[in-house]
Amino acid sequence: MLTDTHCHLYLEQFAGDINDVIWRATEAGVAKMLVPGMDLETSREAIRLAETHANIFAAVGYHPTDMQRFSQENFDKICRLVEHPKVIAIGEIGLDYYWIKEPEKRMEQRQNLLPHLELAKQVNKPVILHLREENDAWFGAASVDLLNILADWQKDLSGALADKPGVLHSFNGTLETAQKALALNFYIGITGPITYKKADRKREIVAQLPLEKLLIETDSPFLAPAPFRGKRNEPANVGLIADKIAEVHRMTREAVAQITTANANRLFGWEAYA
Repeated sequence: MLTDTHCHLYLEQFAGDINDVIWRATEAGVAKMLVPGMDLETSREAIRLAETHANIFAAVGYHPTDMQRFSQENFDKICRLVEHPKVIAIGEIGLDYYWIKEPEKRMEQRQNLLPHLELAKQVNKPVILHLREENDAWFGAASVDLLNILADWQKDLSGALADKPGVLHSFNGTLETAQKALALNFYIGITGPITYKKADRKREIVAQLPLEKLLIETDSPFLAPAPFRGKRNEPANVGLIADKIAEVHRMTREAVAQITTANANRLFGWEAYA
């Protein structure tokens, strides 16, 4: 069985056939799906999907590019949403220097990330982290800033959250950045671009990462893997990502599915749900 640990199923791209999308995922062997919010309303939508589908779970928070809607009042509402039993993580949160270029707005992102991290600490739930550099560079100020923030946060954690504080979603950084995240006990999320024809460097990095620290995610409706690149992505495609990870790690797809599913169970604690 596979898992899709990151899919935005509430977006308008799924408005016409969401039930079919979920059915196809189940038929493709996807046992569980995690839907992270990007602001207050989408966090609520993620919970609504989780309430109506046994194999869907939710995360809540403010995406770094949606900070124009962030306020203390709205964050207080996020804090109440996290009490829902199917909210298993805080996210999607993090830093985005691709779309946000003004220094003062980047500072605002960093400042607004901190209460999300504090919330995760208080409720003992992992974080789902977005990290995107200016010009989609492999490394830059966003990586430096996020790793510094996470290092300060992680050193004050204890117990289970210290051992498994979260995941760097849809990782697009250097091997060194990944290794620093691994040293802080974070997992690394792998998405469709690993399947792209010219993604040799990405595949070389993934080949050097321990399989026991990898999660598979589609980021649906974005980042569809080959041969569906440029089309709407959906959770049923997660197997194509598993196939490519299996290829670079010289393992079977079944082994990759088993290990990454166990990783997701360990991080999110959702194995208690049938």
